[in-house]
Amino acid sequence: MPKKLKTYQTSLGFYDQAIAAPSMKAALHAWGASSNLFHQGVAKETDDPDIVAATMAKPGIVLRRPVGSDGPFTESAELPADLGEGETKPRRKPKKRPAKTAKKTSRKIDDQAARKAAASFEKEERRREAERRKEDAARARERALREKAVAAAEAALDKARREHEARAEEIEAERAALDERAEAEQARWDKQRKKLEEALRRARE
Repeated sequence: MPKKLKTYQTSLGFYDQAIAAPSMKAALHAWGASSNLFHQGVAKETDDPDIVAATMAKPGIVLRRPVGSDGPFTESAELPADLGEGETKPRRKPKKRPAKTAKKTSRKIDDQAARKAAASFEKEERRREAERRKEDAARARERALREKAVAAAEAALDKARREHEARAEEIEAERAALDERAEAEQARWDKQRKKLEEALRRARE
C-alpha cells in the first residue's frame, strides 16, 4: 500500500519550494539537496491547507514560487520581482498570513484523495527512476565507447612501438656487420699497403 504523503517546504536560491512526498528523505532527493535541509532548519513539514492542496494535486513534483512571496506554488514560477534592484534596498517582508480558520482546515485532503496522491507520487518516482536509469545507461555506453577507443589507441601505439624497436634492432645489426666489414677491409688494406710499400722501397734501391 502506498505510504501516506506529507507536504514539505524549503527555500533554495530564488524560490520557495514545496513537494508532497512520503518522507523527508524523499523530499530532499526530489529537491536535489546535497545536505539535510531539515537538520539545518531551512526545510520543514507544513500543514498550510493551500500549500498542501497544491502539492497533493501534483504529488512528487517540485512546486515553486518566488522566495519571500505569499503567492501560489506552481511548476514554473517567475523570478522575484525585486531581483537585481540593488543590494542596499531592504528586502520586502512577506505578508503575514491570516490565522487559519476552521473553513480552511476543512480543506485537508481526505483519505481517498491522500491514497490517490500517494499512488501518483509513486508513479512520478518510477518515472524519475526510469529517467535516471536511462541517463545512467547512456553514460555507461559513452564510457564503454571511450574506453574502447582508448584501448584501441593504446594497442596501436604499442604495435607501432614494437615495430619501431624491431626495425631499430635490424638497423643496429646491419650497422654492426658493416663496421665489422669495414674493420676487415682496413686490416686487409693495411697489410697489402705495407707489402707494396716494401716492394717499392726495394725497387728504388
